Amino acid sequence: MNMKDVLSTIETEDIKYVDFRIVDLLGRQHHVTVPAYAVDEDTFVNGVAFDGSSLTGYKSIEESDMVAMPDPATAFIDPFVEEKTLNIVCNILNPDNSPYDRDPRGIALKAEAYLKNLGIATAAYFGPESEFFLFDNVRYASGPSGSFYHIDSEEAYWNTGKEGQNLGYKVRNKGGYFPVQPTDTQADIRNEMCTLLTQSGIKVERHHHEVATAGQGEINFRFDTLTRTADNLLLFKYIVRNVAAKHGKTATFMPKPIVGDNGSGMHVHQSLFDGDTPLFFEKGAYANLSETALHYIGGILHHAPALIALTNPSTNSFKRLVPGYEAPVNLVFSKGNRSAAVRIPVAAVTPKASRIEFRTPDSTANPYLAFAAMLMAGLDGIAKKLDPREMGFGPLDKNIYDLSDVEKNEIKSLPGSLAEALEALESDHEFLLAGDVFTKDLIDSWISHKRDEIQQVERTVNPKEYELYYDL
Repeated sequence: MNMKDVLSTIETEDIKYVDFRIVDLLGRQHHVTVPAYAVDEDTFVNGVAFDGSSLTGYKSIEESDMVAMPDPATAFIDPFVEEKTLNIVCNILNPDNSPYDRDPRGIALKAEAYLKNLGIATAAYFGPESEFFLFDNVRYASGPSGSFYHIDSEEAYWNTGKEGQNLGYKVRNKGGYFPVQPTDTQADIRNEMCTLLTQSGIKVERHHHEVATAGQGEINFRFDTLTRTADNLLLFKYIVRNVAAKHGKTATFMPKPIVGDNGSGMHVHQSLFDGDTPLFFEKGAYANLSETALHYIGGILHHAPALIALTNPSTNSFKRLVPGYEAPVNLVFSKGNRSAAVRIPVAAVTPKASRIEFRTPDSTANPYLAFAAMLMAGLDGIAKKLDPREMGFGPLDKNIYDLSDVEKNEIKSLPGSLAEALEALESDHEFLLAGDVFTKDLIDSWISHKRDEIQQVERTVNPKEYELYYDL
């Protein structure tokens, strides 16, 4: 849609309200709703004013006036509100209408512009696989008198002995991949999610139950350009959460909500194109990968310790990134190997579908920042001709988890905590500053916010500590 299309849709679809959406530094969406009769061409020229001091990572109170500038191409009709509402994603501007340097969506747009200016490619395509859990109940608290969390699901293996009506068919620990009904109790819910995603303009490819017990699922949608895919991912999470709520369930994209079972990742497929020409394909080479693709992989793996401060930016992320739960913690690449940080899909792949898959990220990432950072790492690899084969990053076509200790010691690993990842980002971020895509100010702000989160977690008494230390 363009501006005229949006204004026409408001009239022809009898839209009552227009919802303008922005995203804060950490990736949470916010919105302000305006009566449709008050939306006109001036709205798309002057934007919508808001208080930037009230959003995480934005302005301080003495300079808080900011502008949300609608992007008409993102408009869709909200399926969850009673009064017919059109939702539009916005870019963040300063009061003088200049781009705001900390706007995550603005950074994604700058990354795409930087790619084109380099002359390497005309477009970068991204396709995330964002896993999630649907629970029937969640309770948690953290305070001076006690801390706890409790989750429940009708599918959970721990409910095999639940009293009252119990029809069995529980999902075993690590046994939830592709079961049919009645074991898969959420097929109809995922169908509904997919229907609404399609109606909202997102092309769904497939959905299925995932490996973990207690209602883990995955819905794959079609790749798109970097910024548009980030838009789609936020819309995806919005639809998943609201359909779950409609059915009396709660959705979470937390990387590791369950102890002892698989977590939820966000494997990110990536490719570069020059017009209609795929730049990652070379027939007959290893995994049919071009030198450009290999250099891109070299950049991803070389900068991975810093990169995951943006792609896995929660303390919970590193509870998923441990061996034994299908989480890639080893910095190698391989064809078709899901134990590698970078996998090269080879099944049913055409030249235009040739791509790399970075398997480490999770959905606590702000997608605009994470996708932009991945692209910048890959472009740095191309510019410097970083060859992952010469850097000790593989290829390694073995199950890494089955290697001997000696073999494993030769493989570089990811940082073991968010604190270590932030230290890596602090010392390795020049690749993000190229083309003024990221700014030092934003990176410093990100590190500061994330270190504050670490302190909050570290200073909170953990129930496990009672078990370990109460009687010492």
